[in-house]
Amino acid sequence: MASRSAELYLTATTQFGLEEVLAEELRQLGATVEKVGIRAVEFSGNKQLLYEAVLWCRTAMRILLPFAAFDAPDERSLYREVGRIDWSKYLSADQTFAITAVTNRSNLEHSLYIAQLTKDAIVDQFRARTGSRPSVDPVKPDVRLHLHLLDNEATLSLDAAGESLHRRGYRQLTNEAPLNEVLAAGLVLLTGWDGRRPLIDPMCGSGTILCEAALIAQRIAPGLYHPGDFAFQHWPDFEQALWDTVLMDARQARLDEPQAYLAGSDLSRDTIALARQNVEAAGLDDFIRLAVRDVRDAVPPKNEEPGLILSNPPYGERIGAEAEMAGLYKTIGDTLKTHFQGYDAYLFTGNLTAAKSVGLRTSRRVPLYNGPIECRLLKYELYRGSRKADKPE
Repeated sequence: MASRSAELYLTATTQFGLEEVLAEELRQLGATVEKVGIRAVEFSGNKQLLYEAVLWCRTAMRILLPFAAFDAPDERSLYREVGRIDWSKYLSADQTFAITAVTNRSNLEHSLYIAQLTKDAIVDQFRARTGSRPSVDPVKPDVRLHLHLLDNEATLSLDAAGESLHRRGYRQLTNEAPLNEVLAAGLVLLTGWDGRRPLIDPMCGSGTILCEAALIAQRIAPGLYHPGDFAFQHWPDFEQALWDTVLMDARQARLDEPQAYLAGSDLSRDTIALARQNVEAAGLDDFIRLAVRDVRDAVPPKNEEPGLILSNPPYGERIGAEAEMAGLYKTIGDTLKTHFQGYDAYLFTGNLTAAKSVGLRTSRRVPLYNGPIECRLLKYELYRGSRKADKPE
């Protein structure tokens, strides 16, 4: 395993469309970005950077440390090559572990079988060398391994967090179709919001966009909400003193004074009650205002400069909901035109047909996914009066 100053080559995974946002987050932490791929960013840095990436990255799903690569065109070669790795460097017999396998364009097509075969090779090595073996814990393992098989080339990695980083730990309850936290943070960062201007979500659901915006504005590391240990705290080369320093720096970075006007509303009283519970669980109730309100009644705050509207309206996946959705999106457009001149508005939607009913020209369209649903982040610039600037007299 690595010394404190050794250069580590790492991979951060994310959601489709957020790769450049994640790359910029990593650069801000001091990483050298080596390659921006599809749903992944390869980067390098030292052990402190690894700890900081797990704690601070808002758009990373996982931070992986690759440690072995080999050809595995069939079962025998996979078992043999896994067995050639000295597993005592990464795992002890009294620890628990789990393996996540992903396969693409390879002869071995069944990810569960690949994970089982890899587990057998590891366990057999321990049993042969020590007479005892580590146990498998698929839920909360001490060490989580990732096996990626692409074109019969296998890459084994350690997962630094242990579970997906989108599970911040603050979200208590959600409505039926929540955004995950990584996607919500990605939407905020894609807008280029400065963390100072007002940000309003007039269909806020369970409040995830507002929570992530507040974390950005108040400089709160999302990893501070993580329950229990991160997986790298169980690695043989874990340095407690370094981790304590990284944690202390993160806690001191937090800003206690509200930095921006953040407000959300929703038509459903029950949904706002859910949002309020999530906001309180995150300790963000000093920074976010919530109200029960129809989107048609949304208005900008008084005595504030124009800011940003960012919302994820319903997509209307029920059969026969087309007319209802068209009406809703027309109402959204009318509200934006009438009340929010001077604002930039962003709608994140998986219903591009209904989005046409907004009745405003988009100035930007970013392709993204919400789970399996293909979506767009649509930008509307709500000019005051004429679009052309007045000529000076």
